[in-house]
Amino acid sequence: MADPRTIAYDDLESLAGQEVGVSDWHVIDQDRVNMFAEATGDHQWIHVDVERATKELGSPIAHGFLTLSLLPMLGSEVLRVSGTTRGINYGSDKVRFTNMVPVGSKVRLRQKCLSVEPKAGGKQMKMEATVEIEGQDRPALVAESITVLYG
Repeated sequence: MADPRTIAYDDLESLAGQEVGVSDWHVIDQDRVNMFAEATGDHQWIHVDVERATKELGSPIAHGFLTLSLLPMLGSEVLRVSGTTRGINYGSDKVRFTNMVPVGSKVRLRQKCLSVEPKAGGKQMKMEATVEIEGQDRPALVAESITVLYG
């Protein structure tokens, strides 16, 4: 794993408007898809019926919400903020699943900091999160993720 970019809490505002970085590639395998299906109760055949999905779609595809759920893990490979006491996932805006992720694909996160603003005694960071699929022009998803960090 490549070292994530590190920035001090007091310097977060300097990231606004900048691309922050890119994570490593991660394979989305059938085991991960099956575990997500078990955790969420979403057992739709396009995700978990390997034989049918391969016949009708070329391969099973990952759940869109599985891809979205990878943002914290992938984000930790992109940016570390020193001098924080905690961070809270505040939510997401404009989440769009723009391409299917076939099982066996590799994905990575590209992040851009859209804004850093004061919020509830901390700093709210809004990041543009783009999950790219290796070899594909269209990303798997584009979202604005929002985190509140406290120093």
